[in-house]
Amino acid sequence: MNVPSHASGPLPWPRWAYVPGETGRVDADYETLDLAKALVPSAFRGYVPARHPALRYGLALNDRGYFWESQEVLEAVWAAAPQGGRERILLRACIQIANANLRLRMQRSHSAARLFGDAQVELKALNSRKAAPGGDGFVESFPVSALNALLQAKLGRPQLSKADWIALSAIVRSQ
Repeated sequence: MNVPSHASGPLPWPRWAYVPGETGRVDADYETLDLAKALVPSAFRGYVPARHPALRYGLALNDRGYFWESQEVLEAVWAAAPQGGRERILLRACIQIANANLRLRMQRSHSAARLFGDAQVELKALNSRKAAPGGDGFVESFPVSALNALLQAKLGRPQLSKADWIALSAIVRSQ
């Protein structure tokens, strides 16, 4: 996935991937993350657009191994998503997946498996909600069933490893 653009050009990648307790750095690259968070409105009207630059950036961060950073940006998008909307459910699942990916990097496979399971519960809840008519919202364009199948496959393994992380944008491209 290409880096989405913002007012002054493409969003830069963080200078380092923050891994709590492992990076040797006390903090994440907040300066870079703040550029993406600044693109998020105080509230989305009706739905979260699938092509919103902060959303696309958050997904791309995950795919490039910036799991903690992905979670931070996606949480900002989630906070602005319509209350009770389907996008909030899907965003919550994506945040849990980014968090699970981080846990895999930290070699905490049991914690990662729990978070993948939590994401799968969110996807099931999403399927029980009535879809909104039309629109170019995140939920309408995201292959939820493909993500659910991938989570099921990961959770069916006896032991997860770092190689089991999930690339969210790759799921979108494979459909």
